[in-house]
Amino acid sequence: MVRKIIYISIFTFWLQTSLAIAGTTGSEELKDTSSQSATEECFEGFSRAMFELNYDLDRIIFQPVAKGYRALPVPIRKGTGNVINNLRSLLTLSNNILQGDFRKAGNTAGRFVINTTVGIIGIWDPAAAAFGLEEQGKEDFGQTIGVWGADSGCYFVLPIIGPTTARDAIGLVGNIFLDPVYHVTHNSEIHNGLVGNDNYSEHSYYYYRGTGAVDFRSKNIESFDSLERNAIDLYASVKSLYIQERNKKIANAQSLVGTQDASDWEEIDTN
Repeated sequence: MVRKIIYISIFTFWLQTSLAIAGTTGSEELKDTSSQSATEECFEGFSRAMFELNYDLDRIIFQPVAKGYRALPVPIRKGTGNVINNLRSLLTLSNNILQGDFRKAGNTAGRFVINTTVGIIGIWDPAAAAFGLEEQGKEDFGQTIGVWGADSGCYFVLPIIGPTTARDAIGLVGNIFLDPVYHVTHNSEIHNGLVGNDNYSEHSYYYYRGTGAVDFRSKNIESFDSLERNAIDLYASVKSLYIQERNKKIANAQSLVGTQDASDWEEIDTN
């Protein structure tokens, strides 16, 4: 079990960390520096070296895959993204409940039921279009323990895993225990009790996470490129944006930084 957690942690963060800083132009003024000063830097020399490694991996492997995915027809990409978001909402639901936000939990549960049935496993989003149940944002266990009052701890960058904080690293492990998709695909008892249980194999979980990361990266090619072009120190910009956006999500606040066109950008998603 511990080995599986380690493998999943590495796989997940590799797909969705330093890549997931979209939503800014890279030249914006940071409007809230107090939270950043409270987040200490741990092992900056090591972190910068690991940031460069992760950046090279993205440039050589992940970005080309995302560009190839973007060549698919828009309806296919949109439907794929909707299905991934629908499955991801189960993790959000778990954390809504743990945070005591039962209004959002009801909204998330309603969206999942409607989109899974009427929307055919989430390909479409009738929950928003026909029932007015708009998505309220993603939640993860790192946010949850932040809501409970835990400080972020120090910031650091790990090889493959990417940028994180002590709190978010703990949160990733918690996500594994809270994510129903993980348990459905990894629990042998569930497999044996389901017809056609090959559809619920462990590989399905990795396909789900990998496809979600490719979809996310493809939506944010321009935003990451813009950040790269405009940032004087890309490492420092990523750190600032990561910390700001994580604090913003914990506070359920509006974005702290402006964008060229907010409707065109994806929010930071580390899970």
